[in-house]
Amino acid sequence: MPQSKEIHLASRPTGRPTKDNFTLVEVDVPSPSEGQLLIKNHYMSVDPYMRGRMRDAKSYIPPFQVGQVLEGGAVGEVIESNLEGFDVGDFVFNMQGWREYFLSDGKGLRKVDPSIAPLSAHLGVLGMPGITAYAGLFEVGELKEGEQVFVSGAAGAVGSLVGQFAKLKGCYVAGSAGSEKKITFLKETLGFDAAFNYKEGNLHEQIKKVCPKGIDVYFENVGGPMLEAVLLQMNNFGRIPVCGMISQYNATEPTPGPSTIAALIPKRIKMQGFISFDHHHLMKDFTRDVGGWLKDGKLHVEETIVEGIEQAADAFLGLFDGTNTGKMIVKLV
Repeated sequence: MPQSKEIHLASRPTGRPTKDNFTLVEVDVPSPSEGQLLIKNHYMSVDPYMRGRMRDAKSYIPPFQVGQVLEGGAVGEVIESNLEGFDVGDFVFNMQGWREYFLSDGKGLRKVDPSIAPLSAHLGVLGMPGITAYAGLFEVGELKEGEQVFVSGAAGAVGSLVGQFAKLKGCYVAGSAGSEKKITFLKETLGFDAAFNYKEGNLHEQIKKVCPKGIDVYFENVGGPMLEAVLLQMNNFGRIPVCGMISQYNATEPTPGPSTIAALIPKRIKMQGFISFDHHHLMKDFTRDVGGWLKDGKLHVEETIVEGIEQAADAFLGLFDGTNTGKMIVKLV
């Protein structure tokens, strides 16, 4: 009977979460009964959307419960099996992150092939961030070859993929990030045509400079003043797929809408929020395209890996400080 360390929600945060909102708990995990598996997680994901689940509010996904283990994407290994169809040594994607071991009846598990890419990639480029970038850019954003694309939060898990996907379609791509190191990464490693540090200078002027021909597709990860500035630079019939608005996730009061929102009308801009699991019909195309790009060496996969479940809360909090470049992942073993 292994002991499993897991992270519980100790209390609901007000404003920005702190380490006091999390607690580390050790539990015994029994051997699997008939029809069950024992899984040992190797990697777990921390993602900005988890902040919303810490609120006791109705949304597209149920909130975390105080005193209960958190959950999220993870990749684990079957170490005991009493369930047909799963063998010891199989690797599976699951939504039982924030813990080292767990029992499963097989529901919600998806086998992954560790020979295709590192296990951690199934939480990033081949996982939720990858399909989010793909669906948001190509289906919601209706990207056309050669268009002008701007990505906020461009050095993050999703943004770094959006920019590369757009470049593969022959687009001009600009982005924003929060440090000079990340700007260099965007331009020199990912191949962005231009990028700027949003912490320096006037946003509107910086966007005009990096997008001199306007913006056809703005992939929105940030919200707030960034959206307000981008709307003035959008081209007619531009599209704005709204993936996230991380600048507002820790707000304690409703934030004002952008003062430039009226630009939607004369410019005939389409702005649409989306959730990745509404686009699972794209999985075949996503797997073919992104898997092919990976195989051909056309994608750079960047990960920030933190070791040990004891560091999971710090890794999550780091998302709001921009400590990650690419996908933030916690290595459990």
